[in-house]
Amino acid sequence: MMSLLKSVLTLLVTMAAPSLFACAACTGGKTDSAMAQGMNAGIFSLLGVIVFVLIGTASFAFYLVRRAARTPQAQDAGPEPVAQPTI
Repeated sequence: MMSLLKSVLTLLVTMAAPSLFACAACTGGKTDSAMAQGMNAGIFSLLGVIVFVLIGTASFAFYLVRRAARTPQAQDAGPEPVAQPTI
């Protein structure tokens, strides 16, 4: 009974004011208002952070690849000769 009451209450709350859950573009409101400009600034700020982190990760990977290419590899010299035991 209690779960049915919670479900009905949740349904009523979500159906009561659907315009509260929509952005300015979805409700047909002013897209040039201060709130819309603030939302756009927030989106671009987060996008800038993501791009900064991706560039940092890519540059670190590039650094590791270049550093590995400069390091002499032990496999290129061939196997080391092994001394044979004398009997």
